Parts: sequence; structure tokens; C-alpha cells
Amino acid sequence: MISDVYFPRVNGVSTSIRTFHRELTQLGHEVTLVAPAYPGCHGSESWIMRVPSRFLPMDPEDRMMRYRDILAMTDQFRCCNFDVIHIHTPFVAHYAGVALARRLQRPCVETCHTHFEEYLHHYLPLLPGRFTRFCARRLCRSQCNAVDALVVPSAAMREVLVRYGITRPLEIIATGLDDEFYRRGDGMRFRDRHGIDRRRPVLVYVGRVAHEKNIGFLLQVLGKLRGSMKDILLIIAGEGPALTRLQRQARSLGLEQNISFIGYLDRETDLLDCYCAGNVFVFSSRTETQGLVLLEAMAQGTPVVALSVLGTRAILEAGKGALVAEDSIDDFAHKVECILQMPVLHRRLSEEARTYAASWSARAFAIRAASLYEQTINNCYLN
Repeated sequence: MISDVYFPRVNGVSTSIRTFHRELTQLGHEVTLVAPAYPGCHGSESWIMRVPSRFLPMDPEDRMMRYRDILAMTDQFRCCNFDVIHIHTPFVAHYAGVALARRLQRPCVETCHTHFEEYLHHYLPLLPGRFTRFCARRLCRSQCNAVDALVVPSAAMREVLVRYGITRPLEIIATGLDDEFYRRGDGMRFRDRHGIDRRRPVLVYVGRVAHEKNIGFLLQVLGKLRGSMKDILLIIAGEGPALTRLQRQARSLGLEQNISFIGYLDRETDLLDCYCAGNVFVFSSRTETQGLVLLEAMAQGTPVVALSVLGTRAILEAGKGALVAEDSIDDFAHKVECILQMPVLHRRLSEEARTYAASWSARAFAIRAASLYEQTINNCYLN
């Protein structure tokens, strides 16, 4: 595997890679990851090969690997006798991964984790949206058609790539949940630790605090709900480039006492407690290719209110453990209010959520990934 991001950089790609590594290894496969070296990160995980990287002034969370340093490792990779190369990101990792596949004469698979057509304009605001979407589609088509097979985490993302004119085989393989997320967290412990009254109505958002996540929408929903629930609290667990703007928005709406930005949480301890501390998990992103955090919340029995757009549709279409809101402040706030004020509805959604999340175990998706690798290898050798 090769990726432009991995822990300690926290995001969905890092989580997906770690989950598949764990499950594939338990199935008897060997996995190696090529990823950037981060300042102050001295991890000794033997399965990760860290590549020197440089600072990105426009995105300080991320690092850029050195393309030449990756290709200089070709002989080392050849000695490892890898069967397949799996690319996870469309930057240096993509071009280096494709080049390595050709040098090593190995098949190449790529996962499309991000819907860049609805992403780029947040980071290039001075360029017309029509132009950035055109560039994103063209780049995606070029990159996807350069590999032997593609993985998408949802049917909605598959439809997007088919519409782009992608001709490579497309396989829908979601990430699924690690077993750790089926272990029950302690919501009251989290509330006590953060000084939150045990009876206070709490909404939770977990994820990267980025512009494309549409978190400003949730702040407007919070403002609407505060009209009838003065003590309502929104917890935002995550970090990212939109943090300053959201803090400014919270002040302008007079929501300083109703919102708490708590940063990233440890996934195996505090995060589970945070999910459980919420009465409702709220999510308004319009760009997700899957929306794994919805399942993480559901596994803890926390009802969800979310927009059903792109990848989140695959999770929400079953109608279990969640209420789907229209893309409007009023309807979203109404759905949240219904759950908060109707204990019977809350209890039913909570029970449904836990049962439904159990069907998204990561093991089944890892088996499908291994099958795709084998099929791609066979196809390449036949051709």
C-alpha cells in the first residue's frame, strides 16, 4: 500500500488503511505501507516504510513525500516480492505507485476515498467552481484509467466514476468497523471529565474540521435549536483548516456557551466515550464517499441525524438507527428535536443503530479486498 497520509495524521484514509491492514494480516496476508515521515513521529511499526517529506504551507496538517526518494527504493521493493500495489491517495502516492507498478511489473489497484469535484473549490476559492470541477473530473479520469482496478467505498461513488467515463473495473468495498468499536463506551464518564451536566442535551460531531464537511450548517442548526433548548451543547471532536472560521461563526451567532471544540480524541478510549455522551450524532457533509463515522456512532447506540448525500446514502438508505434530514436548517433541527424530546423514538433508534452497525464488520470487507487483489493479479498475468 502507498498513501500520502497516515497516522499520526487523523482522517478517514488513515483509518481505512489501518483497518484493512489489521484484517488482512489476521487473514494471513502480508501488508507493507509506504507513507510520509512526520516531524516528531518515531513509531516503530515494522510494516510501515516512512519516506522523507516536506512541509506544505497551505496545508500544515499534511506532508508531501519526495517522489524520487520513493523510486530510489525500487530495488528494495523488488526484494520484497510484492504481489500487488494498492494506491490510496491521488497525489505523490498515485504517481509513484503507478511508476513502481510498471518498474516491478506488478498490478496496481487504487481506492477513490475522496470526491474531489465537490472538494477543490473549498481550497481554491479564487477560481470559478465550474473550472475546478472540470479540472477535478479530468484529473480523476486520467488517474483512474492509469491503474488496473479501482475500489470505491459506496455505490454512489461508483456512479460518479462511471459518469466520468472510467473504463477500469470498479469494485465497491467499504471500510467497515474494527471490533474495538463494538465495545461500549462510557458517556457519563466523558461528561464528568469535561464538566458537562449529565442531563444536558448533547449533539456530537466527529471528524475532520474541514471546509468540505459543511460544519457551518450544524452551527446554524444549533442556533435554531437553542430557541427551544437554551442549554443544548454541540461537541465538535476533530481538528482541521476550518477551525478558526467556525470559532468565528460561533461567536457571531452567540453560541460560545453552546459549543465545545475538543480536538482529536484517542480512538480506542475517549472517542468511544464521546460517541456515547451524545444524545444525537449529527452530520451534514455533502462530499463523503462513505461516512464511516455514522457507523461508529451507531455501534455505540447513538441515533444519527444526517444529510443523505453521496456516500452516506449507502449507510442511511436502510433507515435503521437514523433520521435522514432534508438539506435545510429547519428540517434538520426538527429531526434532532424529535429525537431529543421523544424518549421512545430515541430508544428505538438506539437499538436499531447497534444492530445495524453490527452488519458492517470490517472482516467481510477485507475478504472482498483480498479477492479483488487475487482477481486483478490473475487478470494481469492472463493479459
